[in-house]
Amino acid sequence: MQTLKHIDAFQPRHEGALQAYLRQALINRVRDEVRRVGRRGVTGEIVDEHPDAGASPLEQAIGEEALGRYEAALARLKPEEREVIIARVELGQSYRQIAAGHGKASADAARMAVSRALVRLAEEMDVDG
Repeated sequence: MQTLKHIDAFQPRHEGALQAYLRQALINRVRDEVRRVGRRGVTGEIVDEHPDAGASPLEQAIGEEALGRYEAALARLKPEEREVIIARVELGQSYRQIAAGHGKASADAARMAVSRALVRLAEEMDVDG
């Protein structure tokens, strides 16, 4: 709701810009909540009746590290590379949708753009690794 209060200042520059804006706003809110819980802790009693089927602390740390590397590498890409990766990987758009939204001549052209962008992303993630 906080994000929607500022929506009038949003200026879409391309197809999918609103989704990217809302995605970043959501990521920022999640980070804020993680920091808030980190400062204040979680209130309430911890019950051992239900074992955690989730990731272990080590698995979580590795996952958080990988996510951090992904986001840092993504930020270093050219905007058009970043946009096609987000469209395909995070938003699950088809190559036809990516072609239409990002000015590609065909679904095959969009597929090649995504493939090239993913190679660049992998190279950038190796820089952080």
